[in-house]
Amino acid sequence: MWKAIVYKEWIKTRRYLFAALLLTAGFAGYGLLRLYRAVELMGAGHIWEVMVTRNAVFIDPIKFVPLLAGLLLAVVQFVPEMQRKCLKLTLHLPVPALATLGAMLVFGLAALSVLFGIGVAIVGLGPLPVIARELAGNILCTALPWFLAGMAAYLLGAWVILEPTWRLRVVNILMSLLVLRLFFLGEVPHAYDGFLPLLALLTACTASLSWISVVRFMAGRQD
Repeated sequence: MWKAIVYKEWIKTRRYLFAALLLTAGFAGYGLLRLYRAVELMGAGHIWEVMVTRNAVFIDPIKFVPLLAGLLLAVVQFVPEMQRKCLKLTLHLPVPALATLGAMLVFGLAALSVLFGIGVAIVGLGPLPVIARELAGNILCTALPWFLAGMAAYLLGAWVILEPTWRLRVVNILMSLLVLRLFFLGEVPHAYDGFLPLLALLTACTASLSWISVVRFMAGRQD
């Protein structure tokens, strides 16, 4: 049964995941090319100085890409379930409803982990041939909250989409925006060093919100 659930999610999302992989890797690679181009034009010494004195990281183009990738995965994965009235059938499989929802969310998180892992590897390891390890660490520390925001956007998006009434859906959207804003408060390297574990914990906690929406759905709540 678990294999069937995972296979169903894969069939729904496989084309999107491929496109998201290209998008994430493309923007990460573009940021890396900006860095290499700057080093080629102005020299490594000057770029090092700019990165130290001005907190430049050269990967700004990827800033909102993980957020968009996570949100769109939630749309691709859960909107068809709601529009085609498939969710009720899915939740009545011979598996506990909570376990079914958990399997769907775990699939999405695992897929995003692969996508974002590739992006993190590009922005974290790609600069090493031209800049010092400490400066590459600055780039990575700046990007990590953005990728974590993608995970949170996926979980919060699922929460919003699975909510059966528009009245609470609007409230959920507003609350989600406030939560996601936390991931973009600091844009200088190491700004989130002490706060990143708390953001990771907050992201993990958002996984439980979808269950509230599903309980309301199973109880027959509707506009």
